[in-house]
Amino acid sequence: MKMAMAGLYKRVLPSPPAVDFASSDGKQLFIEAIQNGTMEGFYKLISYFQTQSEPAYCGLASLSMVLNALAIDPGRKWKGPWRWFDESMLDCCEPLEKVKEKGISFGKLVCLAHCAGAKVQAFRTNQSSLDDFRKFVVRCSTSDDCHIISSCHRATFKQTGTGHFSPIGGYHAGRDMALILDVARFKYPPHWVPLRLLWEAMESVDEATRQCRGFLLISRPHRDPGLLYTLSCKHESWVKVAKYLTDDVPNLVKTDDVKDVHKVLSVVFSSLPSHFGEFIKWIAEVRRREDGGQNLSLEENGRLSLKEEVLKQVQETGLFKHVVAFLSSLTLCCRNAPTLSDENNLPDIAATVCCQGAELLSGSFGSSERYCCQETCIRRLRANGDKPITLVSGTVVNGSSEQGVDVLVPSCPNKLNCCGSGPSNCNGIYPAGNDVLTALLLALPPETWRGIKDEKLLNEMYSLVSTENLPILLQEEVLHLRRQLHILKKCQENKYNQQQEMIQQNG
Repeated sequence: MKMAMAGLYKRVLPSPPAVDFASSDGKQLFIEAIQNGTMEGFYKLISYFQTQSEPAYCGLASLSMVLNALAIDPGRKWKGPWRWFDESMLDCCEPLEKVKEKGISFGKLVCLAHCAGAKVQAFRTNQSSLDDFRKFVVRCSTSDDCHIISSCHRATFKQTGTGHFSPIGGYHAGRDMALILDVARFKYPPHWVPLRLLWEAMESVDEATRQCRGFLLISRPHRDPGLLYTLSCKHESWVKVAKYLTDDVPNLVKTDDVKDVHKVLSVVFSSLPSHFGEFIKWIAEVRRREDGGQNLSLEENGRLSLKEEVLKQVQETGLFKHVVAFLSSLTLCCRNAPTLSDENNLPDIAATVCCQGAELLSGSFGSSERYCCQETCIRRLRANGDKPITLVSGTVVNGSSEQGVDVLVPSCPNKLNCCGSGPSNCNGIYPAGNDVLTALLLALPPETWRGIKDEKLLNEMYSLVSTENLPILLQEEVLHLRRQLHILKKCQENKYNQQQEMIQQNG
């Protein structure tokens, strides 16, 4: 006969070194810190304080809590009509099933924060100092426009467990103590710890990655995140693609036979790594069918209009015309042209997007559950009396349940085939390969083209990829992609192994 396991109900907080926030000493520290003005960041954080929903979700819970405290709009729905950051939505850099099993690495959490639209400064302890860390803690404790997430080892505080992420909720200058808003609330309550000891806990080297832990300084971005395109490090191929774009392309364009723009595009596109299409994505507007009916909300209509304007501006660039001409010139173009996905027509893409949308809306994106799109329908609606919109509707089945999903698709002004040369059944109603490739080329750092030997061609490429004369919307879109690529390159350079080996985060 098997005995039932009783499980665990909380842990006793080792004190010292920690001081329970709800204890008389903890309350006194809180009052004194308020009086000294070093609890300003606390109020927003405590308004969105949450308990991690899985034992290994401390990184996701800490990040969603901070993103909500900073009032960063996720740009997609959580449940019902509400846009809200939840752990289940933080999936662009690592499958949730993998995070649930192993936790998330420091580098992947940085990637997630960027994908979510935050401005992030990440410091490992071997890249910073205790004095610098204290300055950042004071800065974020005396205002509510930035927050810090620490990555530390619990053993330093005599606590059970290993690596752990949690936000810092405040600071007591007199006793040099930080308030840890521990997201593993089923285990330990919020508590004060000596800042020097917290630094020691972050200095510990993770055995799996052989990297120091550290902290993230997160704030609102000066610019909004991308409207139409985004880079993703979710697929394991992202390292190869990022390396190709940042390291290999600059060398490829140095060859003597690169004499015109067509040849530049040829050397860049002919060696694209496999799964390249997993690296750059277009951002879809997904909703449950029952949430929207035939009408768009003002916000949905506004976002769709902005996406369409960005798409239009991409197609008005000189570089886009070269990309279209190059793709059109390829023999058997649709078979030999660079492909961004395994699907080559809108119905196939629509079915995939509807399945992914259903996963997102159910909070199970990246899980082992299987979704199948039974049918898709592409319609042109004249919603709210405005210009027609393109609506892709799908019925998605998961086991015995089914769900209606709508995807709002930006329409471009021109009708292009899949290689961009003329009319076809693609109808130009979604961002296609030529648009995506143009946006990505614009996002490459200007120094990418420095090695071109022909001076006239070099000047022509600089002119084609320059962001200075782009319309503001497109300029911000391109600069967003460029920042993402820069961050991914830093992640790839900063000891690639740290992206592969997972820091175990067990609450």
